[in-house]
Amino acid sequence: MAQASHSVQIPVSQEQVWAFVSKIEKWAVLVPAYKEHKELDAQTSHWTFEGNFKGLKKKVEIEIKIIEMNEPTNIRFEITGLSDNIKGGGEFTAEPKDGGTYMTGTVEVTAGGLSGAVLNPAIKVLLPKVTTRLTEKIARHIQA
Repeated sequence: MAQASHSVQIPVSQEQVWAFVSKIEKWAVLVPAYKEHKELDAQTSHWTFEGNFKGLKKKVEIEIKIIEMNEPTNIRFEITGLSDNIKGGGEFTAEPKDGGTYMTGTVEVTAGGLSGAVLNPAIKVLLPKVTTRLTEKIARHIQA
């Protein structure tokens, strides 16, 4: 299973960070390769991504399900592939620190089945970059 984590210090209150990350519709559009998403209910949404990796164009559809919300410190979610055999999860945590908030984004993903042999090497390369870019974009939007 590939795992990636990235942390950033944001000069805003923990409550401001929570107000953003607790609303999935606010940060879904910031995920690299994002195409669209549809909320099914307060905890579940379907996301579509399209991207290229080493000349391979791929469309991936996943379900994101919020499994835990502890205001204002963390939100945890599960990832289930709809178009591919993908499983994983992640979380955002927010801790008050040095007059601001220390936010960490963590994501883990693995692909199974026949496509796993092709997807897992790509996931291991892309996941750290995607996690870093997403966490940094969220921080910039919170500060804006």
